[in-house]
Amino acid sequence: MRASHKSGPESGPKSGPNSGSEPVQNLEQTLDAIVTGHAGQIGALMPILHAVQEKFGFVPEAAIPILSRRLNLSRAEVHGVMHFYHDFRSAPPGAHVIQVCRAEACQAMGSGALEKHIKHTLGVDYGQTTADGRFTLQPVYCLGNCACTPSMRIDDQVYARVTPKRFEQLLQALLEPVA
Repeated sequence: MRASHKSGPESGPKSGPNSGSEPVQNLEQTLDAIVTGHAGQIGALMPILHAVQEKFGFVPEAAIPILSRRLNLSRAEVHGVMHFYHDFRSAPPGAHVIQVCRAEACQAMGSGALEKHIKHTLGVDYGQTTADGRFTLQPVYCLGNCACTPSMRIDDQVYARVTPKRFEQLLQALLEPVA
């Protein structure tokens, strides 16, 4: 499967659970409820960002000034935390998120070749989503599966000893229609 990529807010699917399809007019209301749920919690920004991403599938840029006001933080502080951590997304992800482990153990066992194969097969680089919105590719720095490298995760499932051939099998299973 060779696909071109789109990056930015337009990439990724536009409907379905946790895909950013909630109406924008509910953004402030939703953020107020999330912030209220963390009232009084020291260091609440990270759990709040996780909750926002869980709700929308990503953290909309429009959420940053709202959260900064609600938490009495500067926009730079909220933006900095959001963009420092790789787990937070500022655009909707593809239907499937593929993460390739880039930790030392996986690199020593050939994850570089796997990474190159995946990028070529999908036609995207890290942080990008395929044009059809099906796959987002992300690096991850250790999946805790070091004895069975190279490892990768597709959505919430970790796979061990992944070769380019095994990746092709996993990808094919995702492309097959559900009966």
